[in-house]
Amino acid sequence: MKYALVRVLPEVPPGGVCAGIDWAPADHAVCVAVLAGRVRDRFTAVHDRAGIAGLIARLRGSGAAEVAIERGDGVLADALLAAGLTVVVIGSRQVKNLRSRYGSSGAKDDRFDAFVLADTLRTDRARLRPLIPDSPATLALRAAVRARRDLVAHRVSACNQLRAHLAVAFPGATGLFSELDSPLSLAFLAAFPGQQAAARLDEQALAAWLATVPRRGNTAPAGVLAARLLAETGDCRARYPDPWSLAGLAGVAPVTRRSGTYISHEFRWNVNRQLRDAICDFADGSRHASPWAATVYAAARDRGKDHPHAVRITARAWVLIIWRCWQDGTSYDPAKHRALQDVLTRQAAAGTPQPHR
Repeated sequence: MKYALVRVLPEVPPGGVCAGIDWAPADHAVCVAVLAGRVRDRFTAVHDRAGIAGLIARLRGSGAAEVAIERGDGVLADALLAAGLTVVVIGSRQVKNLRSRYGSSGAKDDRFDAFVLADTLRTDRARLRPLIPDSPATLALRAAVRARRDLVAHRVSACNQLRAHLAVAFPGATGLFSELDSPLSLAFLAAFPGQQAAARLDEQALAAWLATVPRRGNTAPAGVLAARLLAETGDCRARYPDPWSLAGLAGVAPVTRRSGTYISHEFRWNVNRQLRDAICDFADGSRHASPWAATVYAAARDRGKDHPHAVRITARAWVLIIWRCWQDGTSYDPAKHRALQDVLTRQAAAGTPQPHR
């Protein structure tokens, strides 16, 4: 059987068969259902190369050409798409609400959730959209921004090593310029590698040397952050059917655990780390330029949250806006952001100076 990627689901699934996969870090529960709603096959597959290959082979053997899954990123989703299967993302919040169709307990069960996914793919086809692989341009941008992040991390590590060495061998060089790893600072160390070489410098000699150093501008931080957001979010709007699926995969929404009357909110570990870093870095930078983001961050700190937690809270607030702009294909307009305008109005009434943009 030959499979092809589609952009709109047909009214009836090919062969009258749908599948659902409840994703998990170690293994996946799979359910295959026919058009009448009857279960044709149930099984689990280990999350490794052999397990995923066996999962795909068994889906094909069951006649399933369409698969519903809770998250549209990662090795499993990529393998399903590479195999030519149609993949539909139904977020975990949607699955939680859909459980009430089949019973009132609402308890989490992997096998049952796999059936819910398969059956929803069978019944709610008109409102579901298949996952489409990212364009080559987005893939290239993602590779570039990730490579840049790796290089920045390596640069920070090398700078720390250089700082530790200079603290012993040449302490005066560490505070001479604003940044030790700047081109100007590195050029100075190359020209004057030790205290003896720098000892003969006076104000005129240093000014003459500075005149020989070419000036170079820096890349605008806002452009880098925007590129990372675009690259890590991707092209396909069906990958995140609601803002909470984006927030969950980015790790800025906590995991809620309930047991009787006890409710706890815990840090989410099972996330897309690259996406989390992109959104959190954006949120952390935004609080210096956006009065609204600064207010959200400050309120979190006032509640006793540490800096990383406050940044994740700020990021979660931004996700609602980012998701809406991403879905609609529109740019962020501060004039239409009512929460921002409310903050600006309050600050104007209080005479608070506005940040420079």
